[in-house]
Amino acid sequence: MFRLSYWVFPIIAGVIWLATLLGLLLYWNVDAHQEHYASMADSQRIAYISDVGASRLKPLFVAGCVITTVFLDISFGADRWLRHKGRLVPNTTRGEKILSALTIAFAVVGTVGLILLSIFDTAHHPRLHDVFLLLFIAGYVLSAIFICWEYQRLGIRYRDHRVLRISFWIKLTFVVVEILLAITFVACTFTGRYNAGAVFEWIIAFIFSFYVFSFYVDLYPAVHTKNLAQNNLTGKAHVRSAKYPTNGSSATANDGLTMREMEEGGRMGDSSDRVLTMTPQQYQQPAVVSSNF
Repeated sequence: MFRLSYWVFPIIAGVIWLATLLGLLLYWNVDAHQEHYASMADSQRIAYISDVGASRLKPLFVAGCVITTVFLDISFGADRWLRHKGRLVPNTTRGEKILSALTIAFAVVGTVGLILLSIFDTAHHPRLHDVFLLLFIAGYVLSAIFICWEYQRLGIRYRDHRVLRISFWIKLTFVVVEILLAITFVACTFTGRYNAGAVFEWIIAFIFSFYVFSFYVDLYPAVHTKNLAQNNLTGKAHVRSAKYPTNGSSATANDGLTMREMEEGGRMGDSSDRVLTMTPQQYQQPAVVSSNF
């Protein structure tokens, strides 16, 4: 059965980013016939993403950057929320929680950089554009480093969760490759090798889309844990109704329950909390519903 859940956020972000890049690239090659823009150097034959995004397709570029980063940041937030609620393997140490917070903080920095570089285009604000470009790259690379660190620590304690190792290696590969490409891109751009710099910029942007899609791997396991959260809420509601009758009668007479039965119900409700936080094997239980928000 198709299960709709939090994993849709990175999918939306990745699809929008890919569509934006392909729209800009195809427009420049097919419709604009590889036009030489005013923002390009005289010897430059290959347009940067920013050159195309500063032309007639600027609304597409701005909209694509905004939607992509908003849904990607929602993905970061969903990951933190699901770990806090026990729907994914939880962050139980202070170090892991700090790393998670740093991941989100630098993702927001990258978001600000990408949105502002699309608004302050290279044709009219070249200096500001370059500053925001570096902010975008640095923000998301640092965010990826911290989330790799967090997943490495989680993977040590939850060795039976293969998804943590898979996600860790995907993101670590992204970090290494993007850092090497970013260094090459900056070196080419600031030494006047604009054609090579433009090629590397397009490559970096397309690789970024795979990093965005990788959060599907992180969030998909939450489709299997909704029943645990529902059982937790049901157990707590049962305890509250037993301890605090609504009809004013004594707890002993409520629904024919004895005090011993209500105490056992309380212990059951408490144990449902421990299930979500102390038995990671439970995360593999299948869900039976189609929507898991």
